[in-house]
Amino acid sequence: MDDYISFEQIPFGSDNFADNPEPRCPCVLLLDTSGSMYGEPVKQLNEGVRVFKQELMNDPLALKRVEVAVVTFGPVTIRSDFHTVPNFFPQELETTGNTPIGAAILTAVDLVTKRKKEYKTNGISYYKPWIILITDGSPTDDWEAAAEKVKAGEENKSFAFFAIGVEGANMNILSRISVRAPLKLKGLMFREFFMWLSASMKMVSAKNPGTAMNLLPPSGWSEL
Repeated sequence: MDDYISFEQIPFGSDNFADNPEPRCPCVLLLDTSGSMYGEPVKQLNEGVRVFKQELMNDPLALKRVEVAVVTFGPVTIRSDFHTVPNFFPQELETTGNTPIGAAILTAVDLVTKRKKEYKTNGISYYKPWIILITDGSPTDDWEAAAEKVKAGEENKSFAFFAIGVEGANMNILSRISVRAPLKLKGLMFREFFMWLSASMKMVSAKNPGTAMNLLPPSGWSEL
């Protein structure tokens, strides 16, 4: 009985490393909230992020291992620093401003770098972080420095960067920023995309850190 009680006292998905020493699987959502996303696009994006949390909540390991941070642009705003899934509460996103993709990427890379240092300091192992950029526009700031950071990060296996273009996105520039080929979202299928992302995160978090992973094919939501 005592064992049962002590087990129950372990907070599921606690952010506290002492309470939850599980390896961490960090993911930054870099979300375009510029004026062109107004109306149905941002409505569907909000729904997609909510689905992302719901799906991860259904997986006992992902609950404790996946950490989500959210950065929106523009202007570039850290909406949520890294939290395990139960402590990640999606904010209702609204649209304003331009599309500073370069600054947003640099902010996400800084967040990832800082979080990895915290893992190391606390003796927590971790999976390769994911940075997911979703945009329907073209950068309104200098993006070349960000592209160099992405290239260096991929080469050093510091993180994996994925670019998702919504209708209207400059796919040519996205292909110059991202080492991996950017994917074009079919219509406004954010819900389907986030279902894919959550399934991929569940699959990754079930393995041992450092294990080579083949991602699920982006079927259903991507214009291949």
